[in-house]
Amino acid sequence: MPAGVCLPMPEATDIPLPSAARVLAFHDACLADRTFPGGVGEPDRTHEPAWREIERNHRFNALLWGEEDLARRKDVGDAEIAANKRAIDRFNQARNDAIERIDEHLIAMLQALRPTYGAEAGVRLNSETAGSMVDRLSIIALRIRAMREQSARTDASPEHIANCVSRLARLHEQRTDLAGCLDALLAECVDGRSCYRIYRQFKMYNDPAMNPYLSGAAQR
Repeated sequence: MPAGVCLPMPEATDIPLPSAARVLAFHDACLADRTFPGGVGEPDRTHEPAWREIERNHRFNALLWGEEDLARRKDVGDAEIAANKRAIDRFNQARNDAIERIDEHLIAMLQALRPTYGAEAGVRLNSETAGSMVDRLSIIALRIRAMREQSARTDASPEHIANCVSRLARLHEQRTDLAGCLDALLAECVDGRSCYRIYRQFKMYNDPAMNPYLSGAAQR
């Protein structure tokens, strides 16, 4: 396990579903570690299935963030930008795969806690999955880190600093609200008041059987 990063200790409210507070603490702890995100084959920090996928989702979001910045460069050749775009495509697919696996593990936990999960009459179906909320929290954590760095610049104008400070406060508000929604959804799922389903991404552009330019149909 890389130095400086560990899973937050379980809270009394964990049942054993991860609480939003633990997810936020884990995201921040990872970003505080200079070795994160590392490479694609970086060893996992935990063997607990749901947390392993939460970490992988966060890693691929961080890798995506770096590639998105590199892809906007104007001082390099087209070949380098093309390499960035291909990396973005790979990382985005891996990020989405991790979201689905997060949901698979969380639903298995919910079904263990409530064998009738999702089958009761009148249960509200939530349109967003818990895994997609975790993914959004990961992205907000990356935005908060970047905005915090911008607000601490000494070479920027007072207007720039003030604008970044205001945006940073809004990001923290957004993250707090979303964390509350995640906790509420999981609590309602445990209580039998809500449920959600996994809707596969079906990324057609990465599938040689679906993308005509990968299958060769377009050339034919």
